[in-house]
Amino acid sequence: QVQLVESGGGLVQPGGSLRLSCAASGTIRSINDMGWYRQAPGKERELVGVITPGGRTNHADSVKGRFTIFRDIAKNTVYLQMNSLKPEDTAVYYCYASLRVRLWDTWSDYWGQGTQVTVSS
Repeated sequence: QVQLVESGGGLVQPGGSLRLSCAASGTIRSINDMGWYRQAPGKERELVGVITPGGRTNHADSVKGRFTIFRDIAKNTVYLQMNSLKPEDTAVYYCYASLRVRLWDTWSDYWGQGTQVTVSS
C-alpha cells in the first residue's frame, strides 16, 4: 500500500518562510512526476508546482520567484520551499506522486492527506 505523508505546515507571518515535505512509502516500483497543489476555502484546487524525475520544474505564475520545488529521488521525497509568503498563500497544500506499484502498471496519481498553511499577522 502506498502512502504519501506530508509535514511542515503551520502558521507564519507575512513575509515569512516555510518548507513542506512529502515522503512516499510502501510498495513502489518507480515514481514519475511529483508535485504540490493547494486549495483555499471556496476555491478550486490549483497547481503550485511539479518536478520531473530529471529535475525539470514548473511553478504556477503566482508563486514564481517565491516558491521552489525540489526532490530527493533516493528518499522518494518532494519538498516545497516557500519564501516571502503572502496571506493569499493560505490554503491546504496537497502533494502528489505519479507512480507505478508494479512494473507493468500504468502511472497512477497518489495524494497526501493535506497540510494547512496559514499566513497571517
